[in-house]
Amino acid sequence: MMRPLTMRSWLATAMVTALLAVAIWPDPGQSLPQGAPETVCDTMLPFHAGGSVLPQNSVSPFSVETSSSTLGQGQTLRVDLTGVPAGLSFGGYMIQARNRNPPHQIIGQFGPARDGTIKLMNCENSVNNSATHSNAGPKQQVILEWQSPVDFLGQVVFNATIAQSYNEFWVGVPSQPVQIVRRDLSAAPPLPTQSPSAPAGTTRAPYVPPSYVAPNNVVAVSSDPIYNGCGQSKNCFGFPDGCVATKSCTSITVVTVRGDVFEFEIQSGKGTNAAYVAVGLSDDAKMGDDLTTECVPENGRVNLYSSLTSASPYSAVRSSVNQNSARLLDASIVDGVIYCRVQRDAVTNVQGRSFDLRNGKYHLLVASGTSLKENSVGYHDIGRLPSAQPISLAEVQDLSGSSRLLIQLHGAFMIAAWIGTTSLGIIFARYFKQTWVGSQSCGKDQWFAWHRLLMVTTWSLTVAAYVLIWVELKRAVWHAHSIIGLITVILCFLQPIGALFRPGPNDKKRPYFNWGHWLGGNLAHILGIVTIFFSVKLPKAELPEWMDWILVSFVVVHVLVHLIFSIGGMASERHLSQRANTFQMGDMSHHQQHAMRNGMSMERKMDAPYAGMRKGLLGVYGVVLVLFVTVLILLVVLAPIEQYLGKS
Repeated sequence: MMRPLTMRSWLATAMVTALLAVAIWPDPGQSLPQGAPETVCDTMLPFHAGGSVLPQNSVSPFSVETSSSTLGQGQTLRVDLTGVPAGLSFGGYMIQARNRNPPHQIIGQFGPARDGTIKLMNCENSVNNSATHSNAGPKQQVILEWQSPVDFLGQVVFNATIAQSYNEFWVGVPSQPVQIVRRDLSAAPPLPTQSPSAPAGTTRAPYVPPSYVAPNNVVAVSSDPIYNGCGQSKNCFGFPDGCVATKSCTSITVVTVRGDVFEFEIQSGKGTNAAYVAVGLSDDAKMGDDLTTECVPENGRVNLYSSLTSASPYSAVRSSVNQNSARLLDASIVDGVIYCRVQRDAVTNVQGRSFDLRNGKYHLLVASGTSLKENSVGYHDIGRLPSAQPISLAEVQDLSGSSRLLIQLHGAFMIAAWIGTTSLGIIFARYFKQTWVGSQSCGKDQWFAWHRLLMVTTWSLTVAAYVLIWVELKRAVWHAHSIIGLITVILCFLQPIGALFRPGPNDKKRPYFNWGHWLGGNLAHILGIVTIFFSVKLPKAELPEWMDWILVSFVVVHVLVHLIFSIGGMASERHLSQRANTFQMGDMSHHQQHAMRNGMSMERKMDAPYAGMRKGLLGVYGVVLVLFVTVLILLVVLAPIEQYLGKS
């Protein structure tokens, strides 16, 4: 019969058990000591701690580099696993070469190392087609030799799992694509794997299959991995502003920098029907002279283009940029979502300009649209947003979109001035001089008091709007909108100055002043409306094209109101003329002529005929005018309006 354990025996047993557990517990600083088992050939996922340790979501600090981008059949290629920056050590690894196109089968064979530091693996019933470490000691570099198949033509991508420690490892770290060609073409120049015609099969899917499910006690990885590590290991910026935090971007770009390696990931949102998605590098957050990277689905695959943008007219010219300045590393289009991963040269020279990603600071400009042009992308009608500040791409930070407040105020002020107050002020001056006769405000007739108030408001709004747009642009930009707008501002500015020198009512120069004042005011009004029409086409305004129809409707209403007032004015003049002609002064007695003169004097103190009609029409026109101004200002303030209408 066993004796019960004493307290001391129990403690001794517990201590021995604890020591044994510590002795056999895996060292967090080590990987699997004998390398990866062949059971993980498909997923390349280390089964650390029973699968509860998940891969890192951040960008890998390690890289997979090949000695060539083109290889003949049956030839040998050098493959290096290194840390970025150099000297960063790692413990374990596993590496494979896979066909870039589906079904992503494992390709080629690795050669053994002379010092025995490489363990070869047999995956998918093939010999030595994968490699792993034979010991988990720290290493700063691993050099492998890989032989291409003799019967394969196409592109392969090397993918590696690299473990810096037991709890820190990265799965699916890719190399650049390697083109396998026939042996008799192996001496030819490297094929342009970054060209628009490069295959666009994704290399992401085979390495972490969807069937892998994290244990219940582990937080699952985000459903869209492009957001993982944003603001921590990579810069993320998307449209609309603030969408990165909610992981709901209509279009997004991610910038990762490792030494002199500059990688851009660009992705469109779900349900946007995007024909392209692009990111630009801009000196001033404004359209024009920007180096853009465009990902465009064509014929079932995603192609890469580089362009230089122009603001007037809007265009993205590909012929200006060397297409070899960027390389397409990975691309896919799934359920309408465009994705591509691109590596750009550290320095790109375009038409005498140098885009230096190492030393320069640039605004990120994200854009996407639903149309394409011949050899170019179409207007970014889905959305466009520049970052608020220029950044050094290697400096990780949280980014926000640039403010459109000054542009919105400029547009709102100009609409209020030239659609609203000017239209109403001209109506008062032209048709209401014989209305509200005898009634005054501030010592002036009602028509003149309202006309002056409305025109001073126009002058103030116009000057303020012009100052605001200069503060925003900080430079002259010449196109139809700006040129006609400048003429309008000059005429507007001169009108009140000219009014200060108005001759007296009986001065012989008064008719010339009246004609000049009338001509200047009406010309400024017409040009102001034309200027607003031209603003609809400006990329920076982001106004919908159907805003033209609202402006046309306003013009039609405004012309009809003038026509009705003119007809009413002619009817009023005819009525007065008929009354005057009823009496012939020569046939009257002296007493009758005196009474007639007194009657005409009294009439001059009364409103002209049809005053009620004029007042009623003015009220209706005022309400309609307020509606037009309100709708147009809302379009300017909420631009691009499509996002509020559910079309973006």
